[in-house]
Amino acid sequence: MTVIDAGDVAAEIEGSRPEILDVVRAAYLAHDAGQSSNPHSSFLRFPHQTRSRIISLPAYLGGEFEVAGNKWIASFPDNTRHGIPRASATLILNDCANGYPFACMESSIISATRTAASAVLGAEVLIGERRARRVGVVGTGLIAQHVWKFLRDLDWDIEGFRLFDLDRAAAERYRDVLAEHTDADVLIAERVEDAFTDCDLVVLTTVAGEPHLHDPRLLAHAPVVLHLSLRDLGPEVVLAAQNFTDDIDHAVRERTSLHLAEQRTGNRDFVDGTLGDLLQQRRVRHRGRPAIFSPFGLGVLDLAVGKWVHDRVVAAGKGRRQTDFFTGVGV
Repeated sequence: MTVIDAGDVAAEIEGSRPEILDVVRAAYLAHDAGQSSNPHSSFLRFPHQTRSRIISLPAYLGGEFEVAGNKWIASFPDNTRHGIPRASATLILNDCANGYPFACMESSIISATRTAASAVLGAEVLIGERRARRVGVVGTGLIAQHVWKFLRDLDWDIEGFRLFDLDRAAAERYRDVLAEHTDADVLIAERVEDAFTDCDLVVLTTVAGEPHLHDPRLLAHAPVVLHLSLRDLGPEVVLAAQNFTDDIDHAVRERTSLHLAEQRTGNRDFVDGTLGDLLQQRRVRHRGRPAIFSPFGLGVLDLAVGKWVHDRVVAAGKGRRQTDFFTGVGV
């Protein structure tokens, strides 16, 4: 068993985001080809802490990866009041030949990285190029920061940003980071609607548990919306757009915006396809219509990025090898 901490994970990811995007693309294509097993996530909720949860994401990913494992990720939004991150996570990787775990990894960074890579890959496919005149960001926390790092490292051409966060100080910190790395015009929006106006790419990364955006006119200018937080949009907004996700059965559940739209319509006809469909050109975005990408976040993506990080860490002689972890098993 190799134990890999946050420092080693972050060191491998930093500076390698173009390669990680290719890893995530390969994982999506393997999943699309049926070379995976990705059961539904299990949600552990707390009756006395309704905003908090811990999620288990077991998966197997074949093809070039051939790895199994499980991500155990906690989301406790009130953590930020105490100066600690909202999310914490561990990823276990299992050998597919004998089932034994061979790695235990800090995974909040892996999780944020695969989420951002998935989002930016979706944006590139839906827009058709690495360019956005203006990018609106609603929710300027950790995930939004990781999305920006992928946009930066993949050399996206962006003229301006419009930022909105209920915590204005968080939006100001995000603005200051952008100002250090880009000459783009960066403004903090006073209303959430202003993060949509004149933006051809909108990134939603809030912790909303229920829809708070209900006006379809937000999409009148046909933007691409990366709906990473899954529950911001009312059904009327969802139904006004083309909708894509990573896996329909996974995404249309647990009271996501897609799930609420299904409950309203009684069907899933409003879901146009998956990112795999777009990558394989079985589906296309209709120009002139808004497009929403709502990735539920598949465990196979954590395995792909986790295995990539593990292999590089081990090759560099880093991580902590626990040679006696299973000593005594079966005795």
